[in-house]
Parts: sequence; C-alpha cells; structure tokens
Amino acid sequence: MTLSIRPATPDDATAIWAILEPVIRAGEAYALDRDMGEADAIAYWFGADKDVFVAEEDGVVLGTYYLRANQAGGGAHVANCGYMTGAAATGRGVARAMALHSFEQAKARGFRAMQYNFVVASNTRAVGLWQSLGFAIVGRLPAAFDHPALGSVDALVMFRTL
Repeated sequence: MTLSIRPATPDDATAIWAILEPVIRAGEAYALDRDMGEADAIAYWFGADKDVFVAEEDGVVLGTYYLRANQAGGGAHVANCGYMTGAAATGRGVARAMALHSFEQAKARGFRAMQYNFVVASNTRAVGLWQSLGFAIVGRLPAAFDHPALGSVDALVMFRTL
C-alpha cells in the first residue's frame, strides 16, 4: 500500500463525508447525533480550531483525522485528535499511519502530549491500537456512552506524551 497523508482541502469534503456518514449513523464510536446531516458534520470536522488531514491511496481518500489543542490556556500544550477510516481501509494500517502522522504533526506544532477524551470502551480495535501506540487509560467514565446495541458502556480517557 502506498499511502500518503496530506492536509485536507474543501475539495475533500465529499470524500470525507463518505467516511464520516457511516460512522456517525452507526453511533458506536463517536458521541455525535446519529441524524447529523452532511453540512453539520463537515462543519464539525473542519471546525476553526482544527487542522484536518486525509489519508489517500491512488487518489482515493481512505481516512481522515483532525488535530487540535485539547484545551485552551494552561492545557493548550496537549493535543487532541479524532480519526475515522472508511470501510475499505479496515485492517490495512490506515488508522495507525494517521496516528503516527498526527504525533509528528502535533510535535511540530509544539504539543507535548496527546489526550483522547472519550474513547468508547467497546471500540476494542481503537483501544487496542491506542494502547499499542503508547497511550495509557488514565480515566474511565462509567456508562458515559449510550451504544445503540450494547446500551450504556464506559468511555475512556487515554493519554500519552509526545
């Protein structure tokens, strides 16, 4: 696989929506309204506080992530990201490649750590990936996520230094 990761442009919105929509509709990994429309989802993903990237192979967007400060002021040295991959990217290392890319981008922007505030505990692929990349579970929010099939599940706070 020859994967490249680059900053997203407005021209990527359609491809990004094709990735976001199934994840949002499934309601299993992100605390977003499952009925969120395209315009709102793109506005959320491309928020003014975020730098957005896409991972592509042969011009086909397979994944996307955003990078931002986790908090303002005294917490602005800690980065936060959100990642989504398309179904065609499952098991191909796209999420790992985007995570590694995000670590480098975060360091280049002066961030000293990265924190994921709300990792759905039942999303075992993501939890396993983050742990394999050095993240520790530093907090557990009991029954904080209403999973459409599993009911109330925990959400995790995960952290690593850069």
